[in-house]
Amino acid sequence: MQVVAKRRSSTAARLITITAVLGIMACGSDSTSPNAIDKPLLGSTTKLTSTQVWTLLKAALDSAQSTANGGFGLNMWGTIVNADGIVVAVAYTGTGENDQWPGSRVISAQKANTAWDFSLPGLALSTANLYSATQPGGSLYGLSTSNPVNTDAAYGGETSQYGTTSDYMVGKRIGGINTFGGGFALYDSTGALIGGVGVSGDASCADHNIGWKVRAILQADFVPAGVDPVVTVSGHTDDNIVYDITYNAGDPEGVSASGWGHPECGSAMTSIGLALPTTYPIEYVGGGGEQRIQRARKVK
Repeated sequence: MQVVAKRRSSTAARLITITAVLGIMACGSDSTSPNAIDKPLLGSTTKLTSTQVWTLLKAALDSAQSTANGGFGLNMWGTIVNADGIVVAVAYTGTGENDQWPGSRVISAQKANTAWDFSLPGLALSTANLYSATQPGGSLYGLSTSNPVNTDAAYGGETSQYGTTSDYMVGKRIGGINTFGGGFALYDSTGALIGGVGVSGDASCADHNIGWKVRAILQADFVPAGVDPVVTVSGHTDDNIVYDITYNAGDPEGVSASGWGHPECGSAMTSIGLALPTTYPIEYVGGGGEQRIQRARKVK
């Protein structure tokens, strides 16, 4: 797995770091644009345009989608929201907007918003973690309807501009809740919660695998802790997908042992997902990037 470590290191170098990536103030180079971002995502002194952020999201999404994820290998949508829930960038893989499921554009934004909305500086919840709790009888049942999508932001503008730097969602608060795989909170190297990223376009389990990799490539995975009951080799928990739902006769919904479980979508997706903390290790505050590389090199 030394190759994995080298690939991630070189890719990250090309993409700069997420701290620089998301220190964005405005859409394009015009700070008076109606799509201007009011606050930098990180509170950073580095201020990039949304065009620069879009370029980095696009590259990360292309890279993650091209790896083995166990799904159908479909093209993807990806969205980043900042620490105010404002959409910063929307991108897709493929050569045009019709190469992906059209409905996945808004779903990717919902996922980004959900992960940001329900994560904290000390606890990350991926959208995959919310599946069981939001089913009938679950502790968070009803959450899915609690924060409606801003339909004007979601569906306004020219469809020909969707997924470009001029996507109508950019600069707007999207809202929306989604409770299956593909959404992740973003954390910088100080452990600050700085926004969310969501991807959509394949099976929900493959979405999770792709989204985890996108966050890792962007180096926004300084995850403080999560609800995944599996403790990593460094003694941490994270927000990886949990596959612990059992199905009994007369119980089609199934029961998650942890309360944070997600249905399996296929054996390949399951094995790839469970291995993510090893193949694409999360970073830790103060780790300086070395922990990620060292842990990846230990994988045989």
